[in-house]
Amino acid sequence: MLRLNTKTIAIALLGLAAASLSMAQSAPQTLNLSELEELMFSQSKALRGATDAVRAAGAAVDTARTFPNPEVEVMNGTRTPRPNSVGTGNYAGTLKTISVTQELDMPWHRFPRVDGAMAGYSAAQANEQSFRSDMRAQLRMRYYDLIRRQAEERATADDAKAAQAMRKRIELRVQTGEDARFELVKADADMLNAQKLAESAALRIRQSRGALRAMVGPELPEAFAVADLPHKFAPPPPFEQVRTEVLTNNPELLRTRAERQQFDRKLSEEKALRFPKIALRADQDLDPDYRSKRVGVAMSLPLWDWRGGPVGEAVAKLSQSDNELAYQEFSLIQSLEAAYQQYNIANAQAVALDGGLVRQAADAVRIVELGYKAGEKSFLEVLDAQRVYRAARNELITAQFELAGAWTEIERIRAIAR
Repeated sequence: MLRLNTKTIAIALLGLAAASLSMAQSAPQTLNLSELEELMFSQSKALRGATDAVRAAGAAVDTARTFPNPEVEVMNGTRTPRPNSVGTGNYAGTLKTISVTQELDMPWHRFPRVDGAMAGYSAAQANEQSFRSDMRAQLRMRYYDLIRRQAEERATADDAKAAQAMRKRIELRVQTGEDARFELVKADADMLNAQKLAESAALRIRQSRGALRAMVGPELPEAFAVADLPHKFAPPPPFEQVRTEVLTNNPELLRTRAERQQFDRKLSEEKALRFPKIALRADQDLDPDYRSKRVGVAMSLPLWDWRGGPVGEAVAKLSQSDNELAYQEFSLIQSLEAAYQQYNIANAQAVALDGGLVRQAADAVRIVELGYKAGEKSFLEVLDAQRVYRAARNELITAQFELAGAWTEIERIRAIAR
C-alpha cells in the first residue's frame, strides 16, 4: 500500500511538472520597444536591401578608380612578292604584327568620375540611415498604437462589467418595485452598448497586433505580448537647436546633397569628355628580313560629337537636385515645427487630464452611484456621470497616443544614429 501511494505521488509530481513546462512554453513572449527594434533590424529583408545598395555603391567607387586595361593586338599574315619584281628579298614568307595600346586615364577624366562615384556612395549611406529612421518611426507608431488599443480594451472591459453590475442592481430594484421598468430598459441599452464597444476594442487589438508583427517580420511569434509601459518621454531639445541639427545632419538632406554633388561631378565628367582621349601605342612587325618597331600616340578627336545631349541632361538633373534640396529643407522644417506644436498640445492635454480631470470625473461617478443607491440620484444622472468619465478617460488615452506620435516624429526628423 505504501508503494502504491509513493508511485501515485511520483506520477502526480511528474504530471504537474509537465503541465508547468507546457504552460511555460505556451506563455507569450513579452517584448519591450528596444527588443522589437533590435529584432526588426536584425531580420529585416528591406534593410538588408538598403545595405546591399551601400555595398554596390562602394563597388562603384572601386570601379571608378580602376585604370583602363591595355589592348594587345596580334596579326599573322603572308608576304608574297609581285610578279616580275626585281630586288632582294622578293620571296614569299610569313608576316607577323604585334601592337600594344594603353589608354591614358587623364586627370580631367579621372577626378570627376571618382568624385561622382564617392558622392554616390555617400548618398547610399545617407539613404540607408534615412531608411532605418523611417522603419524605426513606423515600428514605434505601431507599438504605441497597440499600447493605445490595449488601454482602450481594458477601459471598455471595465465599462462592460460596470454596466452589467448596474443592470443587475436595477433589475433587482425593478423587481422590488423601487424603480420603474423603464430604468431597466435604459440599463439594458447601456450594457449592450458597453459590450459592443468592448468587442470592437478587442478587434482593434488584433488588427494592431497584426500590423506590428507585419512590421517586425515573421520572426516575431504570433503569441507575443508587449511591455505596457507608461508614456514617459524626455522633453525634446529647444526648437532652434533641433532645427540647426536637422539642417546639418538629417539623412534625407545628406542624401540629396550627395546626389547633387554626384550630378555636379557628372556634369564635369561630361564636359571633360569633350577633350581628346590619349593612348600610347607600340607596334612591332616581324618578317624574314626585317624587324620594324614603332611607338606613337593615338588620339580621339571630338570633331562631331561635343556631348551636347549628355551635358544638357546633367545640367537638368543638377537643377532638379537643387530644387529638391530647397523643397526638402523647407518641408522638413515645417514638419518639425508641426511636430513640436503637436507635442506641446498633446503634452498639455495629457497633463491636464491625468492630473485632475479624469480623477475628478471618476470621483463624480462614485458620488452619483452612492446617491443612486441612497435613492437621491436617478439612473439618468448615473449615465451622465459615466459618460463624462468615459469621455475624459478616452481623451487621456488619445492624448497619450498623440504625444507618443509627436515625439516619434521629432525623433524621426532628427534621425540620430543609434
